[in-house]
Amino acid sequence: MDLLEHLSLGFSVAFTMQNLLYALIGCLLGTLIGVLPGVGPVATIAMLLPATYALPPVAALIMLAGIYYGAQYGGSTTAILVNLPGEASSVVTAIDGYQMARQGRAGPALAVAAIGSFFAGCFGTLVLAAFAIPLTEVAFAFGPAEYFSLMVLGLLGAVVMASGSLLKAIGMIVLGLLIGMVGTDVNSGVARYSFDIPELTDGIGFIVVAMGVFGYGEIIANLSHSDEKREIFVNKVTHLYPSKEDWKLMMPAVLRGTALGSALGILPGGGATLSAFASYTIEKKMRLKGGEAPFGKGNIRGVAGPESANNAGSQTSFIPLLTLGIPPNAVMALMVGAMTIHNIQPGPQVMTSNPDLFWGLIASMWIGNAMLVILNLPLIGIWIKLLTVPYRWLFPAIVLFCAIGVYTTNNNTFDVWMVGWFGVIGYIFIKLGMEPAPLLLGLVLGQMMEENLRRALLLSRGDWSVLVTRPLSATLLAMAAALLVIVLLPAVKKGRQEAFVED
Repeated sequence: MDLLEHLSLGFSVAFTMQNLLYALIGCLLGTLIGVLPGVGPVATIAMLLPATYALPPVAALIMLAGIYYGAQYGGSTTAILVNLPGEASSVVTAIDGYQMARQGRAGPALAVAAIGSFFAGCFGTLVLAAFAIPLTEVAFAFGPAEYFSLMVLGLLGAVVMASGSLLKAIGMIVLGLLIGMVGTDVNSGVARYSFDIPELTDGIGFIVVAMGVFGYGEIIANLSHSDEKREIFVNKVTHLYPSKEDWKLMMPAVLRGTALGSALGILPGGGATLSAFASYTIEKKMRLKGGEAPFGKGNIRGVAGPESANNAGSQTSFIPLLTLGIPPNAVMALMVGAMTIHNIQPGPQVMTSNPDLFWGLIASMWIGNAMLVILNLPLIGIWIKLLTVPYRWLFPAIVLFCAIGVYTTNNNTFDVWMVGWFGVIGYIFIKLGMEPAPLLLGLVLGQMMEENLRRALLLSRGDWSVLVTRPLSATLLAMAAALLVIVLLPAVKKGRQEAFVED
């Protein structure tokens, strides 16, 4: 009964004219930029974060959530039509979705992606609403030592879930921690790692790193490809809706992907991405039916399963953010930044101190998903036309928009130069095959880890054993150690590498 009352409160907040308008703006902006190759949800939210400063907190977070969903929907459009995934989880969608487009079935592929995403998003939001209250009550038992141990577990989870080399993922985490230490020490007031550069005494801005590494880095990488390599199926989207045979094949895959994504999305370190890869692996192991296309050659289950898993995982990734204040992935880390901008401390106190925001945000997720299906299926033709915009016009506009957004954050030209340098660094990461998402998590969680570790040591008068003498903290550290040992086992290491194979 309490859940229904809370959801009633949430819908009363979300259904105001102002919040509906910002949800619509978020969905449209997210889809618009998500469709553009090389700009995923992380870069989209990073670019538009400064625009939320003047908005009320509830409207700002609802708009950012809409941008998140919209960019994911748009990312699947780009992956299917151009074979350029907007984000890591869209890599799997591109495998069969692009082949369907080449066979003249781009319409059904786009429709399946939208329908699967809508169903999975709604179910994932239901899971979030159901588990929010009990998990928040558990979170109140957490002290500084427990939060530190949980963040250690989260960073190790980011290493395990990152695709590619474990060593590279650890390196990115450490680099993120080091970048987070630049600036003025909160306790002593002494500048550290600033190299006598006055602008660095305030630290390196989170938006600067996110926009540079994800936004500019992806743009430079895409500019390195010739136009001839970009095959866009503008005139090949004929019939849009799936056939009866398509429905029979896709619905079981949608259900399997939704269940898998809802469970794995809660895991720290990019559960949504892992969900997409795991769903595709499961679908490949299922027996092919008569007349069904092989996987990698345009199988519709290869689009339906991963898209559902990805969206369900994205919705349930809000659970650790809203209940524990821990961002499980790069997008949620940006949401932490947005909440901090509006003087909201992420964590279990959000539900009690800001119930309108908490339940209004959850209710807006259903509204946002419904808006995207209603808007995107009829407007697919418009999004496709956007892909024909010449790159020589498109990317300078994005670069300029990013620069304006960064400058308006602190009215500081130094930040604009920093974004440029981090763009070059992001491009180097891409060339070296290093996934940048763990760096962003290390940057956000590192500052929180340091604060909680110092607080725990202050309360224990410098006794480090507080981390292992408190039962919950010791359990979390033991889980982190076990996770590290398990992932280093030869059999598990080999299986992990196979799970992230794209072809």
